[in-house]
Amino acid sequence: MLKPEPSVHRRGPARPGGFTLVELLVTLGVLALLLLAATPPLATWAANARVRGVAERIGNDLRLTQAEALRRHRLTVFALTAGTPDLGSAPGADGSAWFAQALPRLAGEATGDSTLFILGSSKARQEQVTLSGPALLCFNMIGRPVSSSSTGLGANCSAPTTLTRPIVYRASAAGADRPLEVHVFAGGRVRVCDPARSLAAGQTDGC
Repeated sequence: MLKPEPSVHRRGPARPGGFTLVELLVTLGVLALLLLAATPPLATWAANARVRGVAERIGNDLRLTQAEALRRHRLTVFALTAGTPDLGSAPGADGSAWFAQALPRLAGEATGDSTLFILGSSKARQEQVTLSGPALLCFNMIGRPVSSSSTGLGANCSAPTTLTRPIVYRASAAGADRPLEVHVFAGGRVRVCDPARSLAAGQTDGC
């Protein structure tokens, strides 16, 4: 008895591995949509990071200016300026750069003596961050902010009027949604904080 021959299934040609052109185009389209959706948050994050970098730098430079007052045993001044942050620059409120220097002890001592220079920075200008704050802030020989009308720099030093009302520097930028402030208190404490949050409410990064 003859056995039936097994049936033979013919298969078409094997599909090559990888993506087809249509699949690749669809994948690229989805990725493009995801990137477009993520662009605004990324831009805001980058702007906030620039603001934080400038605020932290101001806080650190204020502390260095304060430390130099103690080390040199003389008044030091932290100045905002719209010019080059160096000796001889004109101080101005809300300047886009800053410098710090010691003040002469004697009336005849030159204010342009290079040994008086402490630091200078144009970071806010470079990072396109807007600053607001007083033209000058002076630290006395024990590191506390004091008023002074004899700086020889064409502007007077501001100081906190009460223990709870600090001198404030504010940093903000276009596209950022978290401006930051640097507070300098009458006792000499320097603190970077978020004005949208409250320290009194237990938010440790708040103002």
